[in-house]
Amino acid sequence: MIYLDYQATTPLAPEALAAMLPWLERQHANPHSAHAGGRAAKAAVEVAREQVADLLPDGGAVSFTSGATEALNWAIKGTTGPIVTLATEHAAVLDTVEAEARGGRQVTVLPVGGDGLVDLAAFRAAVTPGTGLVAAMLVNNEIGVIQPVAQLAEIAHAAGALFLCDAVQGYGRERIPDECDLIAISAHKIHGPKGVGALWIRDGVTPEPLLHGGGQEIAGRSGTLSPALCAGFGAAAKLARQRFGADHAHVGQMFRAALSRIAVDWKLNGSQGERYPGNLNLRRDGLDVARLMSDLRDIAFSAGSACASGSGRPSHVLRAIGLSDAHARSSIRIGFGRYTTEEELLAALDRISFAARAQKP
Repeated sequence: MIYLDYQATTPLAPEALAAMLPWLERQHANPHSAHAGGRAAKAAVEVAREQVADLLPDGGAVSFTSGATEALNWAIKGTTGPIVTLATEHAAVLDTVEAEARGGRQVTVLPVGGDGLVDLAAFRAAVTPGTGLVAAMLVNNEIGVIQPVAQLAEIAHAAGALFLCDAVQGYGRERIPDECDLIAISAHKIHGPKGVGALWIRDGVTPEPLLHGGGQEIAGRSGTLSPALCAGFGAAAKLARQRFGADHAHVGQMFRAALSRIAVDWKLNGSQGERYPGNLNLRRDGLDVARLMSDLRDIAFSAGSACASGSGRPSHVLRAIGLSDAHARSSIRIGFGRYTTEEELLAALDRISFAARAQKP
């Protein structure tokens, strides 16, 4: 199998697995217990918390969650006032703000251009005094486009609003701007385990808890933490910090090589310049993506967003950048990263292009 679906999830790093194993095999204490075993488990959680925080701005604290979906729900539902967000946000944001709107909260969803970027003048006009929360993704999970988060956060702050960044696809891959107030991240996008994420909360920002109970986490999130999952997340974050430059250079080189290989047959969806290079969202008019995936069962890639697969609906992100339903349905997403070699990426692209050309009208 050639794995090219890094936006959906990433392979578990051996270092993350090694950090998890002791807490799965022998050390089973509850990290919220006061006895020696519990204190040892808590110490492991706190080491992981520091490792995760090392990739985030100073002046805030990490609260572990079950994943980024919980973190985004917490940040949105735990704040008040009108919300401004973008049409290309993840469903975890868009569906949550829609739920808030049904409860009477004012919500503005701004369009983006054909390149996937928000218009700053339109954004500035929408974020007015009285706005409570602005939510914008750093790296788009479908098309890889990088929004100017630092500028958006400055505009939000000028209006007195908090700024929430969905940094799931950017954490460990791109620098996260210091201007954010709330940051949602997930372990399994950086070669950590599934089932654990975090909400980073700037000092002085106090979202209301989403989950009530024991209030075990720093900002009041309730629930027993898994030392194994936290340790795996921490180890993956430590490795991502150590390899930050090397990983980025690696995906950048593969992106350039891939673009030159597919330039004739495919169109790139979204901005080419303002983009995380480990994402290729490609379109070939008239392509039957289901047939393509069936013909290439030993290559793992995505037909649009993995989060919406099986729904039968065209990608809301591709529609937001102006693609017709037919064009959206003829698009594929190829994601690669640390453990992908250039040779296997180019070989897979050659096979994908050959299979696509073989589809005769």
